[in-house]
Amino acid sequence: MKSFEYFIGLRYTRSPQRTRFISVISLISVIGIALGMTVLITVLSVMNGFQREVRTRMLSAVAHIQVSGSAEQLTDWGKVDALITHQPHVLATAPYINGQGLLNSGSQVRGIYLRGIFPDQESNVDQLGSSMLLGQLNLLKPGEFKIILGDALAGTLNVNVGEKVILLVPQGQVTPAGILPRLRQFTVVGIFHVGHYEIDSGLALAHLDDVQKVYRMGDKISGLRLKLDDPLIAPEVARNLIKRLPPDTLVSDWTRLNATYFRAVDIEKRMMSLLLFFIIAIAAFNLVSSLFMVVKEKQADIAILRTLGAAPRSIMKIFMFQGILIGFTGVVMGIIFGVLGATYVDVIVGFVERLFGFKFLDPSIYQISSLPSELHWMDVVLTAIFSFFMSAIATIYPAWRASRVHPAEALRYE
Repeated sequence: MKSFEYFIGLRYTRSPQRTRFISVISLISVIGIALGMTVLITVLSVMNGFQREVRTRMLSAVAHIQVSGSAEQLTDWGKVDALITHQPHVLATAPYINGQGLLNSGSQVRGIYLRGIFPDQESNVDQLGSSMLLGQLNLLKPGEFKIILGDALAGTLNVNVGEKVILLVPQGQVTPAGILPRLRQFTVVGIFHVGHYEIDSGLALAHLDDVQKVYRMGDKISGLRLKLDDPLIAPEVARNLIKRLPPDTLVSDWTRLNATYFRAVDIEKRMMSLLLFFIIAIAAFNLVSSLFMVVKEKQADIAILRTLGAAPRSIMKIFMFQGILIGFTGVVMGIIFGVLGATYVDVIVGFVERLFGFKFLDPSIYQISSLPSELHWMDVVLTAIFSFFMSAIATIYPAWRASRVHPAEALRYE
């Protein structure tokens, strides 16, 4: 089996070049491809980790699916609850009331979302009960007008457990003196922390009966919150529920309720990937200049091979094989260092922080103290395929120019 093209290409790759500069350019090409892949795989893994971390913290306080009535009021919700409970993948349900208002403490005022809950049922659909820093959900008793705040919200209002806050609701009350805002005093009995700033700074919990009285909803509720056995199938379960529930009910899953956030993260990830792919492409095209110099140096060898009967296609194969081998080396190194970087990114970042004496992530701002990372092998495969493809494309033109070398012209000055 004749494969002298690959044999000569391998010899050209392994043998030292007469011009050391060419070897340096080839080495830079390998390092550039490997470095670009390492950065891309590591960055994608960190972004996957951030997405997972935020999703986990968000789902600790957000229901997998919400079933609500028109105008945020669900009547005769017991029948709807009974119908939902028997659906596949639904583990638990809990009624809720959503209301907006202003919380006032001293000179501090903050807009909030007030959620009315039954504490014993709420623990079945989210993890707020295990996120309590102070107090417990079961301290919310009907008729006692007690409230639980997120830690960021409590910090903004400068209140602690046992202190009073005043709730101002949008629905005013008509008096002879005009429309006056309705006020209600609540006692803070707990503080929670889920690690998601929007929730920690804007959510307050109270007993559902008390919230019904404050917003004058009678025995109505806003809707039902559902927990599934797998949150990733929430869109599919929501579509099935829409077919089975009364037409005046609205069904939303957690991906739709937070669609803006996840769409922004997805766009950011795509743009970051595109920019880093361009870095890999630039590194791969360094092979063009490297191979051009190799072709220039090996013109006499090319002429001798041509006079011995080598076809232009064989000459092209020799230099394409050499360029592809250089690109393959860079891809393998990029996979190795990229996987290591994604796996030990927290160790690397910790070392850099100790070395230079600063923090990449301030826990008081980002709510996390270390970089989360989640390696997806599909990212590694796609990155490797793209890098190898760009390396192969970069070898075509220099190899074609080598095949066009005329023996007489090349040997004229030899």
